[in-house]
Amino acid sequence: MGMNGDSGRILIVANRLPVTVSNGDDGPRTVPSTGGLATGLRVPHESGTGLWFGWPGPLRGMRAPQKQAVLARLREQRFVPIELSRAEVDNYYNEFSNGVLWPTFHYLIERLPLTTPNWRDYVAVNERFADAVAAAWKPGDVVWVHDFHLMLLPALLRQRLPDARIGFFLHIPFPSTEVFRVLPWREELLRGLLGADLIGFHTLSYLRHFAASLLRLLGIEVEIDRCLYQGREVRLAALPMGVDVGTFATFAADPAVQAEAQALRASLGSARVVLGIDRLDYTKGLPRRLLGFERLLEQRPKDAPRVQLIQVAVTSREDVKEYQTFKRGVDELVGRINGRFGTPDHQPIRYINRGLSPRDVAVQYLAADVMLVTPLRDGLNLVAKEFVATREDGDGVLVLSEFAGAAAEMPEALQCNPYDIDGVARAIATAVDMPEAERRRRMTSLRPAVIRHDVHGWVRTFLGELATHPTHPVEPVASLPSIAQALHGAREVGRVLLVLDYDGTLVDFALRPELATPDSALRDLLGRLAATPGLEVHVVSGRDRSFLDRWFAGLGIGLHAEHGLVSRTAVGEWSAPPGGEPDWRPRVVALLQRVAAHIPGAFLEVKAQSVAWHYRQVEPAFATTVAMELRLHLLELLSNVGVAVVEGNRVLEVRPQGVHKGQVLARLAAANPQAAVVVFGDDRTDEDMFLAAPAGAVTVHVGGGDSAARFQVPDPGTVRLLLRALLPRAQGETSAH
Repeated sequence: MGMNGDSGRILIVANRLPVTVSNGDDGPRTVPSTGGLATGLRVPHESGTGLWFGWPGPLRGMRAPQKQAVLARLREQRFVPIELSRAEVDNYYNEFSNGVLWPTFHYLIERLPLTTPNWRDYVAVNERFADAVAAAWKPGDVVWVHDFHLMLLPALLRQRLPDARIGFFLHIPFPSTEVFRVLPWREELLRGLLGADLIGFHTLSYLRHFAASLLRLLGIEVEIDRCLYQGREVRLAALPMGVDVGTFATFAADPAVQAEAQALRASLGSARVVLGIDRLDYTKGLPRRLLGFERLLEQRPKDAPRVQLIQVAVTSREDVKEYQTFKRGVDELVGRINGRFGTPDHQPIRYINRGLSPRDVAVQYLAADVMLVTPLRDGLNLVAKEFVATREDGDGVLVLSEFAGAAAEMPEALQCNPYDIDGVARAIATAVDMPEAERRRRMTSLRPAVIRHDVHGWVRTFLGELATHPTHPVEPVASLPSIAQALHGAREVGRVLLVLDYDGTLVDFALRPELATPDSALRDLLGRLAATPGLEVHVVSGRDRSFLDRWFAGLGIGLHAEHGLVSRTAVGEWSAPPGGEPDWRPRVVALLQRVAAHIPGAFLEVKAQSVAWHYRQVEPAFATTVAMELRLHLLELLSNVGVAVVEGNRVLEVRPQGVHKGQVLARLAAANPQAAVVVFGDDRTDEDMFLAAPAGAVTVHVGGGDSAARFQVPDPGTVRLLLRALLPRAQGETSAH
């Protein structure tokens, strides 16, 4: 699917439409919205045939004919307005989205209300959006949901549109799990997002925080950038948003814009111009920035007349009392600093408390010597990128908070800790005094990445990732006859590749692995299956090769130990294992032994190249918590080591990176291209096989829980019953029908 939705429309869903409806003296007007989201998505919307769903702003106060005219105008532009009542705006938007989610996701939990906010209205409005999108959706359409106002929407859409391709992008930080878990509705929000096929974040750290929350709160494991949920694969991606580079480059090259920038500088005399442009929000760090500027003037009083701070503060959420109080505090702080250091001829802070057009913003960018971007926490911060995109002259210094998402992409910026007032003062002083050669070196390094990864590339990349999302349809838990029919169909092909897990699939789990040995009936069944013409049998297990040799050698089946680290054919020798003990293993063994020693029922299984920490005998609730904490600790401990930390069925295993059962299945299937593939497995390690299975394969998950397998059966006894259906009719002891 291309950016224009070649195989279907793009349905964009956001809290707001990209236009704002206002009721002026001359009647209702629709004004294009500014901002990264509206700018970035305007091109795919205008060049395609899709729809944009969102709140148009308050329509109350309009007479009926006026309102109908506005709604008709919106429909002509393929906008689908979701009208909200005053109560819904107060409860869903102001009270919950901005009063609860916004401060929590920005790590400012001290701002959470003492009273319980209206969660029901948040749910109800998300339901309203879901109904509107589902009513308009057609097969082939792609739905792209945006931001924290609509975190429940992906799951609500999945309920209504099981086959839809759904993407979600979070434009603010996703906090650490220790912060996120303070929300009483944490599980509901996570499950809401998991309705999407692709969930996008600005940075890898936000992605990791989300993955940690899935593990700790829902017990869902993320394998690098994907997880399984309700039989679907959900992919996670770190895709930092860009800016409309072309627009700002056009402004920068406009002689009229350049002339206005020069006139602005001339009006300030010889002063070095320090610029801040922010929404008037407590996350932007304005009070601390102003105090940092004040500290600079205290330490260098002679700089007061030669340094000019221009602070543009765009008022937002004017109807929220907390924001009114915040604005009043900023206003008073500006007045105090100007009163303290100002003269009749010079005010150190020029304070602009209104929004500017993109063109006027570009004038400010061109006039500035230093761009000051110091939020306490920011999902990304597009102002930093806009400044760099505008400075085609190659000059200017960017001072950037290390807590802005953009800091990960912009190491050449002069980064600072916005909580450190002295540090902010030092950063401003360093930027103001920076020699031209260093200014140009830093800007030359910053510009290529900003230009290359613009907002339009961000849109193409996200939609491209979403378009290539694999689909693994999962059928409901089927009756035995229907699974047996699928197996019979595989036999009709003439050649069958049968791949089996061992523990939990062919035998029930035991308290310790060495006790889960195969009985004579199982060995006899596997032997007869292997002897059946056209049937090739393989056991792929986490067990070591000595165990598999002891119990299955001589049965005529392929064996694959330690998840495929070493293999042997039915009649051949074992493949050579990697040489020597892995460097990482002694410290991992020592750590896991210490942990197991203090947890009754936990024990360690050390294999040739991997280590398994078993906790089947540990008290379940405690075991789950310990396993999650231990897995996170191992992931951090081994972050730069080529290993994977994988959770199986009540076992945590550390094994070499890139070794998994899916590789074994892919290799076997490639060697048997004409064979029908049948796979049985029970835990997370077997999901790799289900996902690697070719289209049409018969994949069967044993036990409960989510799986990518087509079918599910309750236990190993049922597996044995079904395997007999693969034998020639005369040998089958019991029919599965």
